[in-house]
Amino acid sequence: MADTSVSYKCPNCSAPLSFLPGNDKVTCEYCGTEFEVKTIEEMFSRQEERAAQEAEAKEAKWDTEHAGSEFTEDESAYLKTFTCSSCGAELVCDENTIATECCYCGNPTMIPSRFKGMLKPDYVIPFKKTKEEAVEALKKFYEGRKLLPDAFTANNRVEDIQPMYVPFWLFDSEVTASAVFKAENDLVIDTPDAIVTETSVYDVERIGTMKFERIPVDGSEKMDDAYMESIEPFDYSEMVPFTTAYLTGYLADKYDVSAEASVPRADKRVEHSAAGVLDETVTGYMRHQMESCAVRKDVGSVKYALVPVWILTTRYNNQPYTFMMNGQTGKFIGSLPWDKGKATKYQALATLIPLPIIYFIAKFLIG
Repeated sequence: MADTSVSYKCPNCSAPLSFLPGNDKVTCEYCGTEFEVKTIEEMFSRQEERAAQEAEAKEAKWDTEHAGSEFTEDESAYLKTFTCSSCGAELVCDENTIATECCYCGNPTMIPSRFKGMLKPDYVIPFKKTKEEAVEALKKFYEGRKLLPDAFTANNRVEDIQPMYVPFWLFDSEVTASAVFKAENDLVIDTPDAIVTETSVYDVERIGTMKFERIPVDGSEKMDDAYMESIEPFDYSEMVPFTTAYLTGYLADKYDVSAEASVPRADKRVEHSAAGVLDETVTGYMRHQMESCAVRKDVGSVKYALVPVWILTTRYNNQPYTFMMNGQTGKFIGSLPWDKGKATKYQALATLIPLPIIYFIAKFLIG
């Protein structure tokens, strides 16, 4: 177990505490508060226990060794891999694909070799949204965007649209979470001479067990994490055991971020969620803040899955613009160019009209 340490500080002013020989109480030399020795022992005994729990939580690990399995020889023969010579993206496709366009940069790419060395996914979420639905979603995404350049909306066309299975690591976890909060209540006393505010400070502890299922972490370095998290969530109840038949007519991105390398992001998501759950239980105080939180994994396992994503590429002023749509739910995300001239015009107009009308125009522009 990692080394742990606890600083003996005054609960009132946080100054260092020290026991003076010959005294039966511990006195803070800075604020003068006196504490019974037994009280101090009990207080810091709990802190030492929490420090040990935090150290233990940091040492707990996910079981990432059993995520995915090996492809059979027949399945490996069915798959091919290719690397885009322009941007370096590494993709997987079926044996019938001999040429395509890179969905990341739009460049034509030939497929030269058979695929080897990739773990077989445990599960796959099949595509539900069609190519026509993806194109229609892009058109709706343009609607109401008043700052879009006219040339973009008039001449824009989809240069490339690719249905792709994106690799995800799904983390299951049962955890024990504990947290310490500092809570305060104020009592305002109105006296003839002054208004006195008396603040009571409380040390609040919370502990509980929680179960998390299918915490998703994108396993592709090429896929923008912000985009992938924006098109979440996927309905994992519709996952089915993986077979290569689901890849027919689709591309599949090869994972280049291992399950082990994805652990920090999974841990962060679990810790953030667990802390939020504990925070919601602290009630009855005027204000509170979390001082420490420890999340210990009691059980942790990982599965490897492919999720469906439509990737659309357009081009404006020789610059590619990429959009992504959840191939299961239809949730859409992307970035758009904006017309600086229109922005300047609307800004100048805003300076000539009253505030309520400015608010209305702002809402009109944003949509």
